[in-house]
Amino acid sequence: MQHPNLRGGRSPMLDTTTTLYKLIILYTLGKVNFPMTNSQITNLMLSEDYTRYFQLQEILQNMIDSGLIKTEVHNHTTYYSRTEKGAKTLEYFKGEISPEIRRDISNYLVLHSYEMRSESSCIADYYRSADMDYTVSCSVREGNTTLIEMKLSVPTEKAAQTLAENWKAKSQEVYAAVMKLLV
Repeated sequence: MQHPNLRGGRSPMLDTTTTLYKLIILYTLGKVNFPMTNSQITNLMLSEDYTRYFQLQEILQNMIDSGLIKTEVHNHTTYYSRTEKGAKTLEYFKGEISPEIRRDISNYLVLHSYEMRSESSCIADYYRSADMDYTVSCSVREGNTTLIEMKLSVPTEKAAQTLAENWKAKSQEVYAAVMKLLV
């Protein structure tokens, strides 16, 4: 079922609902101060009945290809953020998003912003280094500011994977301990 605010009564400025979906994504990315994951965007769009999963994935890929959004991949998670071109596009067509849809998005973000911010701010990735060990890069970001960043060398890929997975659960404790020790 499609969201009631997307049925009929669309502005003649918008050729397709696909264009509206793109504007909704650009609008949402502009309302948060962190990159959103694919699952976060998907959860928003599906929970509000805006579109279906496979159509959304095609739209996201189209937006990447056209330069409206960009991606960053960390530890097998894709993070999406708006480009300058995306921001300008939204500015031009912002009036095409109904007040009801804006309200829906705002309500969704209020309800889910803490877990979304937390999920997007703790990043861990690993790679094989020149000496054949694995380097795990861990960071916590708040908006565009990096609060803590560290790289650790471990002997096996399994250890690197475990460290990267545990970083999300333990990063706040690590940050607090480092601050307590050093300040």
